[in-house]
Amino acid sequence: MEYRFETRSSLVERLKKRGLISLEVFSHCNEDSSFSEEKKYLVLSGLTDVHVHLREPGFFYKESIKSGSRACAHGGITAACTMPNLDPVPDCIENLRVQSDIIESDSAVRLYPYGAISKGERGCELSDMEALAPYVIAFSDDGHGVQSEDLMREAMKKAKSLGKIIAAHCEDNSLLNGGYIHAGRYAAEHGHAGIPSECEWRQIARDIGLARETGCSYHVCHVSTKESVSIIRRAKAEGIDVTCETAPHYLLLDDSFMQEDGRFKMNPPLRGASDREALLEGIADGTIDMLITDHAPHSVKEKAGGLRKSAMGVVGVETSFALMYTYLVKSGKLSLQRLCELMHDAPCSRFGIDTGDDFAVFDLDASYKIDPDKFLSKGRSTPFADWEVFGKCMLTVCRGRIVYSDEDF
Repeated sequence: MEYRFETRSSLVERLKKRGLISLEVFSHCNEDSSFSEEKKYLVLSGLTDVHVHLREPGFFYKESIKSGSRACAHGGITAACTMPNLDPVPDCIENLRVQSDIIESDSAVRLYPYGAISKGERGCELSDMEALAPYVIAFSDDGHGVQSEDLMREAMKKAKSLGKIIAAHCEDNSLLNGGYIHAGRYAAEHGHAGIPSECEWRQIARDIGLARETGCSYHVCHVSTKESVSIIRRAKAEGIDVTCETAPHYLLLDDSFMQEDGRFKMNPPLRGASDREALLEGIADGTIDMLITDHAPHSVKEKAGGLRKSAMGVVGVETSFALMYTYLVKSGKLSLQRLCELMHDAPCSRFGIDTGDDFAVFDLDASYKIDPDKFLSKGRSTPFADWEVFGKCMLTVCRGRIVYSDEDF
């Protein structure tokens, strides 16, 4: 993705030519002397997030297609892929249609549903993958690791025949042992049950072996451990068709940042400092292909039980670009071009997403504190509350419509 910088007046002219603002508004903007003509804004193709939970159908009280898609637009995201842990689970055409109808009527941005790998995401029997394939972006049982090696092999063979990706949430249930945060120093010092890193990387290693065997296109969801990065790096060197993703919270936080607060509880959990460093190295050398948010909203009550009792999941679509720009690009760890690749080019290329003429406008000089009360998502739980960031989304255009505009723009 090529990015560019434009003045406000050139942006207003662009919107006028597209018929997105009226002549009256155009004239008012030209008369407005409060904006300096020297100031330029970053213009990007609409950002793409291939891992979000918008909770509808089934869990409207957590998030809806309408609120979640508006939150995406608020973050400059114009294309997002919705995970299948819904009610009903999109494991057949009839169930998928329930979600698709809501997307068609309510979505502010481009939404692409995942189909479930297994019926009910129970890991016992394959979903109706053949019927679903023309209408879903890929197949996943996200929220659940597929425990059966035989079922995953069968799923990969079917996905290969259909030309579809298997996107796996990797979690070996036999290693959970009641854990709910990382089995690291914080868990040991505060008496919490821990989830070992092997819970993730063991299943990744298994699946990469199956991808080698079947030739399936395989994608690893929300990578969080140093061992996972090493395994995927070796698989890529071998020529296996594997890609992976990680999220801002795994790049900017580790378990030394933990607090006794539900906003620090997600799955996979925040790992150790050495894991975070390995993820940053994986971003730098191309092992990690893309950035996602794993946007997973819950109600206030569900996140009020501290680390032990809160639901797993945090929100992220409204903060991801600003966090990555502030703490990776401005700090010199990452170029702006590489950030664009991670948040647009790679996900679009891998999943076959076309964002058309969508674009988002950011003010890179605008700094603000992340305030969950200003989110458009129903979810408010973020570990980044009160963090100072640069890179405010000022305008988002999707499918020829303004879907978000900052009140100061």
